Amino acid sequence: MKNSLFYLPLIGILFCLIIACQPQEKPEITTPEVPTNGFDAALAKKLGADDYGMHKYVMAFLKAGPNRDQDSLEAERLQRAHMDNINRLAEEGKLVVAGPFMDDGEFRGIYVFDVETIEEAKALTETDPAIKAGRLVMELHPWYCSAALMQVNEVHKRITKEEI
Repeated sequence: MKNSLFYLPLIGILFCLIIACQPQEKPEITTPEVPTNGFDAALAKKLGADDYGMHKYVMAFLKAGPNRDQDSLEAERLQRAHMDNINRLAEEGKLVVAGPFMDDGEFRGIYVFDVETIEEAKALTETDPAIKAGRLVMELHPWYCSAALMQVNEVHKRITKEEI
């Protein structure tokens, strides 16, 4: 009797191993046809990419303007209004990326606009309170870059823990 109690768990383990080793039917996995280079026509169209995956933008260099003698309260108010304008333009899909330079030189930051012409970008920059006050001036240039840049704002929203 003692011997049979000893072998009973071994028989159970052996039975489980035999079942586990049986060939299992695998479900067939299908994936959509994707060219070997990974080209995604729908994404390219959504982002406005040309055949090279590129897109036309207008880049703006924000430079220190001639009127920077505001008191600290006015400078702070203008900065808040400047930031609100940046957020508005980004929400409208006109501003792809913006950010300050981290030194205290003449060049203060950049904007990258999703517009076709310098004139369109100029009209957008003229909505900036810091530009209107002469605290900043813009230098605009047509720019050609990856259309993937168009996804920056979408990704940025997903990784932002606290708004500026």
